Amino acid sequence: MKQKLKLYGHYVSIVVRGMMQYKTSLLLTTIGQFLVSFNVFLGIYFLFLRFHQVKGYSYSEVLLCYALVLMEFSLAEIWARGFDTFSGIVRSGEFDRILVRPQGEILQVLGSKFELTRLGRLFQAVVVFFYAVCTVEVQWTAGKVLTVVLMLVGGVAVFSGLFLLYAALCFFTLEGLEFMNVLTDGAREYGKYPLDVYGRRVLRLATVIVPYALIQYYPLQYILGRVNRPAYIFLPLLAVVFLAPCYGLWRFGVRRYQSSGS
Repeated sequence: MKQKLKLYGHYVSIVVRGMMQYKTSLLLTTIGQFLVSFNVFLGIYFLFLRFHQVKGYSYSEVLLCYALVLMEFSLAEIWARGFDTFSGIVRSGEFDRILVRPQGEILQVLGSKFELTRLGRLFQAVVVFFYAVCTVEVQWTAGKVLTVVLMLVGGVAVFSGLFLLYAALCFFTLEGLEFMNVLTDGAREYGKYPLDVYGRRVLRLATVIVPYALIQYYPLQYILGRVNRPAYIFLPLLAVVFLAPCYGLWRFGVRRYQSSGS
């Protein structure tokens, strides 16, 4: 494991050094990511200028929810971006070379892309998070702080699993399936509000099919004091199990992979 982490760090350093050769482009792209995400924040702000609450949630509570989901997605996108561009690796035949190398396929794909520009989006999420923490009516305890940490861990796992699932499907289609963006970028967008805002059916789907609710809605209820169930603290860890079927489909695709012929 230590050797693999060292190798992954070497991959990342190569990618970062390459990006640093174009510092102006990196800076402008990072700022662009910040500004694009800032539009979502403005949408929430103008909504609450007109309405004082959304289904019982205050402005600060929604900002807390939005910031956590954006942090989860941004962290996953920074390190798992290689899966999001995997269709190009399959089409070009690059995956053939990956298979004959001694290191694992997942490690090599992860190391092929490290999206440093997503730090702009992450920075905005951190700023909004600290503003929400300072203004929301929450009595912060060690349990609630732990809940936030586990939400980030579980959220990164779920979104990384979705990127892995997207890559696994490329073994069968060669092209990326755009509908997967509904589960990744779409989840980032509608995840800015607690999931019960969209109705019970959506909440059930987000609990059973893709466990968004385990990294957003249920632990958030505990943080906001709407439920007093300490078990909710650890629900984000249960969401990590979502990685298992995603990895299973990836292994299934690798075993049945045939060269694209490029």
